[in-house]
Amino acid sequence: MRKLAFYAWLYVESELRKTKNRILNLIDPPVVVLAYHRVSVPQIDFHSLVVSPENFRAQMEFLKRNFHLVRFEEDWAAAKKPAVAVTFDDGYADNVLALAIVEEVGVPVTFFISTGNIDSSNEFWWDELERLVLGEASYPPHFQLNDAKYGKTWSTETYRERRRMYWDLHQSAKKITVVRRTGWLRQIREWAGLNEVTDGANRSLTHDELMILAKSQWVTIGAHTISHPTLSSLTEEEQRHEVVSSKRQLEKLTGREITVFSYPFGAKRDYDLTTSRICREAGFNKAAAAFPGEAHRWGDPYQIPRHAIPNWDVDTFAAKLKGLWIR
Repeated sequence: MRKLAFYAWLYVESELRKTKNRILNLIDPPVVVLAYHRVSVPQIDFHSLVVSPENFRAQMEFLKRNFHLVRFEEDWAAAKKPAVAVTFDDGYADNVLALAIVEEVGVPVTFFISTGNIDSSNEFWWDELERLVLGEASYPPHFQLNDAKYGKTWSTETYRERRRMYWDLHQSAKKITVVRRTGWLRQIREWAGLNEVTDGANRSLTHDELMILAKSQWVTIGAHTISHPTLSSLTEEEQRHEVVSSKRQLEKLTGREITVFSYPFGAKRDYDLTTSRICREAGFNKAAAAFPGEAHRWGDPYQIPRHAIPNWDVDTFAAKLKGLWIR
C-alpha cells in the first residue's frame, strides 16, 4: 500500500510540475538548448556522443520546419515564442561535417572548443580510455592501476568487467591533473598492448578546420577550457587559467571576440560559484551547463541548461523534443 501511495505521489508531483512549467512557458517563452558533440559513424560510443550524419540532418530539418531558432549568444529576453538553440561541445574534427549540414539546412549553431588538442593527433582522454579498455584487443585477466590515491585492481576477462573498470577510471580521471592522467593512460596502454597512434577518427580540429567553422555566417565559437577538466576539482588559480587562457587562445586563433563558454562535463557538481564568477570576470556573457531544463529570462545566464541529444531517428527526436517544454 505504501509503495502504491509513493508511486501515486510521484505521478501527482510530475503532473503538478508539468502544469507549473506550462504556466511559466506562457508567461515567458522558453529557449531549449540542445547539446551535441559529434556527427560521425558511431563505433565505440559509451557516452552516446555520436549522431550519424543521416539522423543529424533529419533532426536539423525537423527543427527548421517546426521551431524558431536562435543563436546561443543572443539576448533571448525579447523572444515572443518558444525557441531552440543548437550547440556542440569539445571541438572534434567531424564538427566540419556538422557544419556542412547546418549550413545547407540553415540552422545557427555554437561550437564550444576545447583548445588543448587543436592541431594535434591526440585523442580526448575519454576516447583513448574507451578505445584502450572497450575495444577488441586480447586483454589480460586483470589490470592494476598504480596510483597513490586511486590505485586499484580490476578483473578484466569479460566486456562487462571492463565496462565497470572503464566507468571507475573515467570518474576518477575527471578529477586529476593532465600529467597524472597521462601517466594512467600510459599504464593502460602497456596493459592492453596497444599504442597511442590511432587512425585519427577521434581527433580534434586543426587550426584550418577551426577557421572553416569560425568564418561561417551560421556559426558562433565559444570556449570550453584547454584540457577539459572538472573545473570544481581545481584551485581558483587553475580554474582561471583553464577558462581565461582558452578564451585568449581562441581569440588569437580566430581573430574574433569569444563571449560564450561551456563548462566541461557540465553537471552542477562539475563547476562551482567560483567558476561562474571567473567566467563573468573574463568577459563571457553566458555559460552553458549540461543539466536538463529550459532557459527563461529570470534564469542565471551562467548556468544555462541544455539537453544532450543522442543518435535518435527523427521520429524519436520529435517525440522527445515535445516533452522537453513541459518536463
